[in-house]
Amino acid sequence: MRQVLADYSASVSELKKNPSALLSEANGSAIAILNHNKPAAYLVPAETYEWLMDELDDYALSQIVAERQADKASVVEVKLDDL
Repeated sequence: MRQVLADYSASVSELKKNPSALLSEANGSAIAILNHNKPAAYLVPAETYEWLMDELDDYALSQIVAERQADKASVVEVKLDDL
């Protein structure tokens, strides 16, 4: 059985019936949407989703920085006075 990674859960039919009530009840937390008692989706607040996207972007950029720091062959020496 798959693990539910949320403090709140609801069935698909509960979601269809009254999504606003679910969001209010969860109080800003993620909601696991279950189909036959297995997580089918997660409903997260917009702020949380936006934060996650920012974190993923930051992680991707940090990977690019790490790759470029490791590539010493393409380093170009520059003096501050030349800028």
